[in-house]
Amino acid sequence: MAGNSFGQLFRITTFGESHGEAIGVIIDGCPSQLPVDMEYIQGELDKRKPGQSKITTQRKESDTVRILSGVFEGKTTGTPIMMLIPNEDQRSKDYNHNTDVFRPSHADYTYQTKYGIRDHRGGGRSSARETAARVAAGALAKLLLKTQGIEIVAHVSSVGKINAPNVEITSAQEFINEREKNIVRCADPATAEEMIEFIDSVRKDGDTVGGKVICHILNCPVGLGEPVFDKLHAELGKAMLSINAVHGFEFGSGFAGSEMRGSEHNDIFVKTHLGDVKTITNYSGGIQGGISNGMPIDFKVAFKPVATIMQTQATIDSAGNAAEISGKGRHDPCVVPRAVPIVEAMAALVIADYWLRNRNTILPQA
Repeated sequence: MAGNSFGQLFRITTFGESHGEAIGVIIDGCPSQLPVDMEYIQGELDKRKPGQSKITTQRKESDTVRILSGVFEGKTTGTPIMMLIPNEDQRSKDYNHNTDVFRPSHADYTYQTKYGIRDHRGGGRSSARETAARVAAGALAKLLLKTQGIEIVAHVSSVGKINAPNVEITSAQEFINEREKNIVRCADPATAEEMIEFIDSVRKDGDTVGGKVICHILNCPVGLGEPVFDKLHAELGKAMLSINAVHGFEFGSGFAGSEMRGSEHNDIFVKTHLGDVKTITNYSGGIQGGISNGMPIDFKVAFKPVATIMQTQATIDSAGNAAEISGKGRHDPCVVPRAVPIVEAMAALVIADYWLRNRNTILPQA
């Protein structure tokens, strides 16, 4: 199966299935002598792991990560890094009812048709369980970016039709601290309470709901991104749309920008008292011509409702006969609280890769 690797210089390959022995990732291209903070990496995984609260799946996985290669005496060696996360709480019998039945809006039908075989236990490779490997790799990328002062923060900006107001970021850590005070990971406390109550009511109805995550990349240098096909926002879009359940991506003004005039939308350049070039507004979302301009990079990611619902639905079986299916097992009523670290991780992988690609674009001047 192709399509399991991401990135050019900072490159990852993930492996494993939802109900297999383990999942994991191999990272190639990470510079040597980067201090590896295992407590930080595990902390990122803890934000994604299942069983966190009443509004997430009750599958119990510690998601304890082990590094099997590429690190010596607490630092990267420049060789491939392998991270392994054992699966500890598989309940494959929960999926016996859909061995020959296609679940609506899942990958069952497409995988079966493409490969002639599928792992019905939680979707196998198509399961969002795979994203734990991305978060582990993304945490290492974030450690690399922190050495350059680059910070990546995200939070849940909407659930269903409940939208949080814009939250000002005075510091990345303060923003994260505020976000982590509630189980929905929204940095606006009042909106968070409304979201939690709504998600819980949807869960009790045996249903699911979607939402959005907004992400901010802070202190990104000017010049990341490549011409034409490798534009920075194009790669960020690919990264986000590769996440399970993502159905939308927009950066800067996004779709709202299509309703504006150029005289409103143009970001006017100014020079600060420190000599830096900034823009008065940031409708460009920190990217112009596919290249970062030094302003914060802002984008939103839209997640559809989780496809497994605890209600009976019509479908067909593998022979094409009419059938019915009802969700069983442990599933998220809303994926966005656990998606926040995944969005941050994928953003970090993109920025780390482009930062490495950008290091030798200008010859030193004599």
